[in-house]
Amino acid sequence: MAIRKILAYTAGGIAIVVVGVLGVAATKPDVFRVARDATIKAPPEKILPLIADLRGGFSTWSPYELKDPGMKRSFTGPTSGKGAAYAWDGNGEVGSGRMEIAEATPDKVTIKLEFTRPFEARNTVEFIIEPKADATRVTWAMQGPVPYVAKVMHVIFDMDHMVGRDFEAGLAKLKSIAER
Repeated sequence: MAIRKILAYTAGGIAIVVVGVLGVAATKPDVFRVARDATIKAPPEKILPLIADLRGGFSTWSPYELKDPGMKRSFTGPTSGKGAAYAWDGNGEVGSGRMEIAEATPDKVTIKLEFTRPFEARNTVEFIIEPKADATRVTWAMQGPVPYVAKVMHVIFDMDHMVGRDFEAGLAKLKSIAER
């Protein structure tokens, strides 16, 4: 009899936790946005090619390249600018997907980003390039829809913290390359 009571209380406790997580998830926003910025002592003309050239620029500082140096990569379209595309298939840390530059101007690069593994997602990435006196402020931002299942995950995993760390590392590397 005591075992049944313990099991009943345990099941009730688990049910309360599950209902609580589902309730908190329902309050999460329908769109997420993660953004980080860095001030780089280099002109925009030196920074833009490092972002808009997916073959020779972006891969030199992207933090995801370091997470799986052996990932399979393929490129289509022009080398840089609108239409330049990059697909990857890597380990569990980087997954697989594709990105394509949708817009490239001197002050902004917009990328369509599609993940296929470990989960499917379609997001928009923006790099905003703003001249500031003798430096340039670069903002790296990503946003996208958050379906309910992802909202449940966001209760447990802090997307801003996880992705934000990668953005900070990437911007630091971009800064070190651009300031040479």
